[in-house]
Amino acid sequence: MSVMDYKWSGLHHLFMTMFLHSFATYMVIPAITDITMSALCPGRDECSLAIYLTGFQEAIIGLGTLVTMPLMGNLSDKYGRKSLLMVPMTLTIIPLGILAYSRTRKFFYVYYVFRTLIAMVCEGTAHCIAFAYVADNVPEGPRAAAFGIMSGIGSAAFVCGTLTTRFLSTSLTFQVAATVALLAAVYLKVFLKDSIIDDSLSVPIISNGKLSASTKIEGQSVRDVQPFKTMPSLKDMVSLLRSSPTFTQAAIVAFFSNLADFGLHGSIMYYLKAKFHFDKNQFADLMVISGVAGTISQLLFMPILAPAIGEARLLSVGLLFSGLHMFVYSIAWSSWVPYAAAMFSILFVFAQPCMRSIVSKQVGPCEQGKAQGCISGLCSFAHAVSPLAFSPLTALFLSEKAPFSFPGFSIMCIGFASVRALI
Repeated sequence: MSVMDYKWSGLHHLFMTMFLHSFATYMVIPAITDITMSALCPGRDECSLAIYLTGFQEAIIGLGTLVTMPLMGNLSDKYGRKSLLMVPMTLTIIPLGILAYSRTRKFFYVYYVFRTLIAMVCEGTAHCIAFAYVADNVPEGPRAAAFGIMSGIGSAAFVCGTLTTRFLSTSLTFQVAATVALLAAVYLKVFLKDSIIDDSLSVPIISNGKLSASTKIEGQSVRDVQPFKTMPSLKDMVSLLRSSPTFTQAAIVAFFSNLADFGLHGSIMYYLKAKFHFDKNQFADLMVISGVAGTISQLLFMPILAPAIGEARLLSVGLLFSGLHMFVYSIAWSSWVPYAAAMFSILFVFAQPCMRSIVSKQVGPCEQGKAQGCISGLCSFAHAVSPLAFSPLTALFLSEKAPFSFPGFSIMCIGFASVRALI
């Protein structure tokens, strides 16, 4: 059965919810670098303080989500995907609203604190639970293609968000983003039906009167169940990681590929701004090129290629071209080279959905949230390690104190991390 023949069981509401949420979060990315630079180092194209603060923030967020991501995934197995999706959907509105109100230095620091604290809970949580929701509703055969379509929806939101940013002022960008984030939360609440795997195990966090106080859950009454006691222990996580060689290998790939992805995300804009004087509009143009190529690939090519050549081979292709595009960035000799490198996304976008699909097939239907949360936790650990490893390197080679003239040296080192995932 092909993915196109499969009845989507209401997944279109999930796709719309994730499109709106991703649209809101992605559209501020091209603008945030300029806001950070103007708040911390006004009038300059190089600012080590901005790089270090961004790196510190990403490290703290990574450490926070390392703990919260497995918890949120496990809770979604017990209490339903919809209830847990509401958490990141609503909290994400707050930091966007702060910069929608003002972007002065004082408000930037308020945003910085709130964004750090909220992202420790919410960063990547929506996508983690969304992948579990897809796994609940799509059988194993077409699941890789379904995950690709899910990622393609995110890429489409990325394109639409960055295109919108390209034609909006900075202040209006954050106002629109906050409004769309609010709309995503409302749409989720109104239209998305929950995905319940086992009625004997899953109950709502907030009782709506459908369950009586005498309802039993694994030998306990509902009133005795405490959500945070469901948090998986370190022993549980290690046991899950060692449950099969395939799961272990997928976990290693997830760590190194995300180490590279987060490293590139934290460094590339400062690198391009210092070397080619890119601004918000050029960042948006670059992201649109990458997003359009990735969207076309995930929505059109992946449903064809995944069944034909298999997820493992497609994962290898994605990792190979992920490393290659980082190497091209690192040696960019002209301002048009980053635009050419962005086209590599037509192939490297295969990596994440293939890896997620492989993981989903290693566990049963009642552990999808736990498995996706475990992998997301490893990705969060990479999120924490990456800025510690690469931000100082980026700041050093973009400064006048660089030991040798190679501004893209840190980007090349990030590329080696992606190649390590392939190996």
